[in-house]
Amino acid sequence: MRATGSLPLLLALLLATTTACSPDAPPPRPAAARPAAPAVPAAKAKAKAPAPAQVTIGGEDAAETEQRWQPPAVTLTDAGVAQARRDAAKAFAEGRLYEKAEDAIPIWLALRDRDPADRQAQAGLKRAEQRLLDDAKALLARPLKQREAVAEASQIALVLLTLAPGDARVRQLQSRVEIAQRVIAYNRAGEEDLRADRIGEDGDGAIPNFREALALEADNPRARQGLAAAESALIRRAETAARAADFTAAGTWLSEAAKVRDSAPTIVEAFERVERIRAETLVRLRDEGLRDLATPQGLKPARQKLEDALRIAMPGDPVVAQLRERIELVTHYGSFRPREVFSDALRDGGRGPQMIVVPHGGFQMGAGDSEPGASDAEKPSHYVRFERGFALAITEVTVADYRRYVTATNARPRATRRGHSIIYDERSGNFTRSSGVDWQSGYDGRPAIANSPVMHVSVRDAEHYAIWLSEQTGRSYRLPSEAEFEYALRAGSSGRYPWGDAGTPPPRSGNFTGAEDVSPSGRRWFNAFVGYGDGWWGPAPVATFEPNAWGLHDMAGNLSEWVADCWHASYRRAPADGVAWFNPGCRQRVIRGGNWANAPEQTRAAWRQSQDSDTTSARIGFRLVRGI
Repeated sequence: MRATGSLPLLLALLLATTTACSPDAPPPRPAAARPAAPAVPAAKAKAKAPAPAQVTIGGEDAAETEQRWQPPAVTLTDAGVAQARRDAAKAFAEGRLYEKAEDAIPIWLALRDRDPADRQAQAGLKRAEQRLLDDAKALLARPLKQREAVAEASQIALVLLTLAPGDARVRQLQSRVEIAQRVIAYNRAGEEDLRADRIGEDGDGAIPNFREALALEADNPRARQGLAAAESALIRRAETAARAADFTAAGTWLSEAAKVRDSAPTIVEAFERVERIRAETLVRLRDEGLRDLATPQGLKPARQKLEDALRIAMPGDPVVAQLRERIELVTHYGSFRPREVFSDALRDGGRGPQMIVVPHGGFQMGAGDSEPGASDAEKPSHYVRFERGFALAITEVTVADYRRYVTATNARPRATRRGHSIIYDERSGNFTRSSGVDWQSGYDGRPAIANSPVMHVSVRDAEHYAIWLSEQTGRSYRLPSEAEFEYALRAGSSGRYPWGDAGTPPPRSGNFTGAEDVSPSGRRWFNAFVGYGDGWWGPAPVATFEPNAWGLHDMAGNLSEWVADCWHASYRRAPADGVAWFNPGCRQRVIRGGNWANAPEQTRAAWRQSQDSDTTSARIGFRLVRGI
């Protein structure tokens, strides 16, 4: 019978067989020696038959004690011989062979004992011997109620041993009966072990018993069914362990199950079921982890889900990779993704500046000791790392952006209150103070266009705009730290300039002082990038030039920009985590990034400059950072 791989069904079949065959209590487990044959019931006669006699049969190597059948006593008289012959023939025809004194064999034995030359008795005994041999073979071949069948066959063998002790067929039958008895004993012991969950993977239990039975009878269906049930029990252990997320134990039980039978298809099916459980468990952990991440305090439990998933997953599992990636994103970016572009809605119905998420990471901040043009204020070079990303405005804040703030708050920025700012004077070619200039003005004092970067604002004007924007959006906006600005300006590069070490900027990389640039009156820069021209004398509208590698425009040119840090003459003791280095009450602040009128040395990535916090100029603007 082919095993189905279903332990409950196989056990039910085994238990049904055992119940049908064994009305009494199950026998004890066999000892190391072969199981003894079951007791044979005494034959019935008119008078109580004597107990079976014990005889010793001689052999070449050892003596063996066996039971012998004692025929029921039959009393014959000379007058009753003919009737006895008729009674024996009738009993034989009716299948009554040996149990009672009225049965055929006891009568024929009595007739033979009376007259050893009685041919009719001898012929009857021969027929009875053949009938018993046939009956015993049929009993041994019977698939059901084996215990009763073998017990009856054993009794027949004892009868035959009395009838024909020298017949080889009788000795062969006796051997078959003995083997059948041992097979039954091993099978019953194995089934008892199965009921007690002693599967035998450790060498003591059901599996060894069933194998002993098969060693005696290779095709015994009950033993094969028992091995299939033992295999199913081990598979059930594997699946139970898998459902408990213990896939190491599941693998161990499957390995043990694979040893039970050669090339059993049930093992492949069980492996597939365990892998399905593994996959379902990983999907569940991933989904629970993702749900955790959607809650305010969900990062810790999500990491625990990831740890559980990593413990049971195979290397490279895509479901685990998905959860790991999402946890990494939440850890470093909250609900955002690196390079994600967004803008927040304002309460007045407008939109805030367009922001982009800057990747988290680290960089070497400042100038190296041998960098040409570097000052002591840019040293020492030091490593800064951002464990969390941040969102930075893609462009400088525009005149239109700033106008919304001024209109909404009736603000009076510094240049408006003071009545003047620093502009570029085309006639003299110098930067001069000019009256009536404020945030609405361009670099030359004339009205600025809406998409021009706002200039003529102090650092406090910029901070007030950030406060208003935070109130409008419900988010935290602020000036970038000096480290954040340089990190975003470099965008993963490490050269002298934001674009690398080349002495000339790449075409359309920014609004710099190029030797090819010409002012409205025909002026050219005295100190400029040779061979470069951007077509603008003064700031260009935002996003006129190509963005850097992280999607940010005008970080290195157009306008220099306010950052949150107070001025420090060097980077000694500067923060290593990228936060602003700020001292309350400081008046000197920092501007970063080159501008449209800076010398090439002032366009280097590490360049920084001190400015009074009240300074307003045609060369300084700002952009904001938003926390994520």
